[in-house]
Amino acid sequence: MSVEVLGMLGAGIAALVAGLGLVRPRFRAASGADKAIVFGPPFEAVALAIFAAEHFLAARGMMPIVPRWLPNPLFWVYFFGAALLAAAISFIVWRQVRWSALVLALFFLLIVATVDLPNLPKQVHERLFWTLTARETAFAGGAMVLSGSLWPRGSSIGTALMRIGRIFVGATMIFYAIQHFLFPQFVPGVPLAKMMPAWVPAPTLLSYFVGITLFLAGIGLIIPRTIRIAAAGSGAVLVLLTAFFYVPILVTEIHTPLAVEGINYVGDTLLFAATALLTGFGADRQTV
Repeated sequence: MSVEVLGMLGAGIAALVAGLGLVRPRFRAASGADKAIVFGPPFEAVALAIFAAEHFLAARGMMPIVPRWLPNPLFWVYFFGAALLAAAISFIVWRQVRWSALVLALFFLLIVATVDLPNLPKQVHERLFWTLTARETAFAGGAMVLSGSLWPRGSSIGTALMRIGRIFVGATMIFYAIQHFLFPQFVPGVPLAKMMPAWVPAPTLLSYFVGITLFLAGIGLIIPRTIRIAAAGSGAVLVLLTAFFYVPILVTEIHTPLAVEGINYVGDTLLFAATALLTGFGADRQTV
């Protein structure tokens, strides 16, 4: 097992243990759907820690992703890895979350603006391009909602962040739902290019179920009285998908050249699950 694989796994497990331990007071204080929603930040932290470790341990391999107009690409890979780690720590210890979430949202929007959109003319007809662009936009949206929920009640900035963030996430969920219906042969959750494993029972049924969940949640996020249940329900389904679908895939690939890819799929889907849960924060403040 490579150092990269061990580092990514170690970072994720450490963040999971710390996050679940420190979220207990907020979990005990929550009720109803909020008992699921409070797990959004620690699950987000797990995924961010995994990707931060990848930035540190595979920095040279990630250099081509850095926009060409930025000097010293190796520095920027390390810089963004440090930023992801800082956000993960903030979410775990629950300190300065309003600002760390806001900066994290900006980070994902910068990826859209500097990495995704410049490729639009060449890849406008590519399904994967739109999937990735929507993914980063949704990740930004979840962080925006979390940040907005921590601004003082009645703040116009907080309200705007929550509304725009939920639109980003809800639109992505509906877009992904349609992809699940049209392309059920690909793995569910974030519908990328990986094919459904042969050992999965009723793969089409699984894809349709996740698609229906995302479609209903996407609509639910724009209706004030259903925000909490939409966030908690879709987040729970995606967490279970991570645990009982992507983790087993990772186990089968852990000693193969696909190990890093397997970890990335776990982190990606868990980050999408956390994003769904984050949209439930501040739901009591949205009245229109």
